[in-house]
Amino acid sequence: MNYTQRQIELQTQFRLGIDTHLTDSTVDIRFCKFESSAINLLNEGNLIIPEDKRIGENQAFIYPVFTQRYSKKQNKAILLLHGLNERNWSKYLTWAEYLCKETGKAVILFPIAFHMNRSPVNWSDPRALQNIMNQRRMHNGDDRSLSFANVALSERISEKPSRFYSSGRQSINDLAQLFNNIKQGVHPFFQDNTQIDIFSYSIGSFLSQITIMTNPEGLFTDSKLFMFCGGSIFSSMFGESRSIMDKTAFARLLQYYMNDFTEDVKPNSVSDKIYESFFSMISPERNKGKRQQFFKDLGNKIEGISLVKDAVIPYHGVVEALGAENVKSRINLLDFAFKYSHENPFPVGNQSESSLVDNSFNMVFAQASQFLA
Repeated sequence: MNYTQRQIELQTQFRLGIDTHLTDSTVDIRFCKFESSAINLLNEGNLIIPEDKRIGENQAFIYPVFTQRYSKKQNKAILLLHGLNERNWSKYLTWAEYLCKETGKAVILFPIAFHMNRSPVNWSDPRALQNIMNQRRMHNGDDRSLSFANVALSERISEKPSRFYSSGRQSINDLAQLFNNIKQGVHPFFQDNTQIDIFSYSIGSFLSQITIMTNPEGLFTDSKLFMFCGGSIFSSMFGESRSIMDKTAFARLLQYYMNDFTEDVKPNSVSDKIYESFFSMISPERNKGKRQQFFKDLGNKIEGISLVKDAVIPYHGVVEALGAENVKSRINLLDFAFKYSHENPFPVGNQSESSLVDNSFNMVFAQASQFLA
């Protein structure tokens, strides 16, 4: 794929909520409605704060599915999970089209709770965010990591760091609801007992790891997981970024989960699998043997690619999470011959490097497609 050119083309064609026949492609984009039932589960454990319950966009929303053109109900799918603090699907359009074309499977772009179109529009509006921006500058000084892109999440995390956990719980329950609908044959695009594998990026990998460890209703037993720029233990992640959250918010988040989380958030029952799985992914020593054995037992159902210059989800954090032996056999460490970052692994804009970016994109997604095909 000519990635740098195709990225621009797809951004002009994609319209949220409008089914589209992509030009020069065998792929269509179609949309489905979803209404989250997880709010009731979060209410039972007092895990969601009142103002978040009133965010209607997070409860009822639409999501895109990339399918082969004119295809009937399919029996194979790939779930694509995105990164933290993202508000649109632009980065992932070429990713989804490539995976759909090369594997022949439908690709479901499902938004994490309070992300993408599951968040209010004013969380992305600089004019609406100006007051919050001014307040954070006044309280936190000249923090160069603060930006209009991250100020909404930074404020929410600073105010209530438990939101990271509660939104993750809602997302896991939403994924179980989605998988149930698909496997029972009630989804309009899929046959019953459809095989669903996962391509995850960044925090989407963290969510995927916890979801597969939890395995609600046994729905994820047969799912394969490919992680790109993801897979790290929480304590080794570095979320301070103008695209993710500011320095103050990240320090608050890290302090909370390393020190206060287990006392502040009690599991709903003795066998709360989501809590147990999340707890074991916070720092290397927590349930180390059990966690690393779990990933070892996945065998050839897990694979991934990490990048040498990824400062947000570093390779050593993946080693801590999965174990050195597992990482050596399942995770490929790459470096690219151009300037890149975790947030922007395939930068578009520098024409002199476009062929290098294209080649690196194709290398990554050829490996992912071969694994998920």
